[in-house]
Amino acid sequence: MYKFIGRLIQAMALTSSRKQRLSLISPNETVNSLSEIDLKALYLAKKRGIILDLDNTITPWNQYKVNHKAHNFIHNALQLKYKICLLSNASRVRTGKIAKLYNLPYVAAAFKPRKKPFQQALQLLNLENNEVMVIGDQLFTDILGGNRINCYTILVNPLEEKEFIGTKLMRMLEKAFR
Repeated sequence: MYKFIGRLIQAMALTSSRKQRLSLISPNETVNSLSEIDLKALYLAKKRGIILDLDNTITPWNQYKVNHKAHNFIHNALQLKYKICLLSNASRVRTGKIAKLYNLPYVAAAFKPRKKPFQQALQLLNLENNEVMVIGDQLFTDILGGNRINCYTILVNPLEEKEFIGTKLMRMLEKAFR
């Protein structure tokens, strides 16, 4: 995955302008937590689906327990008739168990920010990219992947500081872009 991100960063460097390069990792919105996302306003703006990250977005890293605010967010989104698909680099087993709690489709072991898993999530939602938002806690996986398929992207602060060592390294790189 990190070789892929390295190649992607090289490709971004070849993009014609600095503004274009930064737009790939720039979210449409940045919020502190899921509870700050205005689902009603986004629904009025014709958003009907959510591609939702797992680790440090709705669960602490490598755990099965969904954060209380994330549970409320998912519940409220489903009440508003949003379609939700979990998209995670985590294992199929763990992602599947969490998706089952809410009867959600999912794509696991995704190797984000590759386009293919995001496109699979769009297919599972049966929605067009302009109807879907991608929500996650990382610029170089969630936001980059969502922007590559032209979805509306929302960056949330990570739930906890504890995370995979590779993610910690990527966070250091992210700081240069925030």
